[in-house]
Amino acid sequence: MSSQELVTLNVGGKIFTTRFSTIKQFPASRLTRMIDGRDQEFKMVGGQIFVDRDGVLFSFILDFLRTHQLLLPTDFSDYHRLQREALFYELDPLIDLLNQERLLQPRPAFLEVHFLSRNTQAVFRVFGSCSKTIEMLTGRITVFIEQPSAMTWSSNSFPPQMTLLPLPPQRPSYHDLVFQCGSDSTTDNQTGVRYVSIKPDNRKLANGTNVLGLLIDTLLMEGFHLVSARTLSSEDKTECYSFERIKRPEAFTMNKTLKPETTIISEQSQKKK
Repeated sequence: MSSQELVTLNVGGKIFTTRFSTIKQFPASRLTRMIDGRDQEFKMVGGQIFVDRDGVLFSFILDFLRTHQLLLPTDFSDYHRLQREALFYELDPLIDLLNQERLLQPRPAFLEVHFLSRNTQAVFRVFGSCSKTIEMLTGRITVFIEQPSAMTWSSNSFPPQMTLLPLPPQRPSYHDLVFQCGSDSTTDNQTGVRYVSIKPDNRKLANGTNVLGLLIDTLLMEGFHLVSARTLSSEDKTECYSFERIKRPEAFTMNKTLKPETTIISEQSQKKK
């Protein structure tokens, strides 16, 4: 094999050597433009084309180019990042296959709800293995804080009229969120009461037990099932509820759409032969 038939890529510090024909088999892809010198972002340096992307994920992309199959480890979970890389390289057949792979082989999602109730105040912390679940809950949960209305602040009415200021839950990280409801028991009045609303339910609840019930109902409607409930600490009486979401049966309907994609890829490879 002539060296002119080979190309070396440096992807994020990882070196890959393959045939020109392997990289260029999808003419509409960015990889083909890269090899042809039509993409000015990529330059040949020391006999290698440097690509400032994830080298580990590129190994799966190169394997797909070589075999026309998407074979991933059983514990693989970076479907979103791999799809992002496929979009960057503009590999439409791989993008389509990844969309179907994510439906056909969803990984179980695990979630924990920590519930701490102290007198008239309750604190919730939700941990999730899937950041999309946390994003979904963040979009549905709204915390409302009571504040004196500006229109009645200088009036003689007592008690003053209150307005509710909506706030999103706190996001310490991509995989958890924190919110609370109720009132601070250290104060003598009821100002500053926090209410929680979880869409599509329009109620604004201040009682921690009621909010917990609504949160559990929301998770059950999203396909989670309760695995266990336990007390983490006997001192502060923090309760922990563990959930797991299993594969949904309707995902298997995507099997029918895999065959046309496989046929398209096979036809392309046959044309090149």
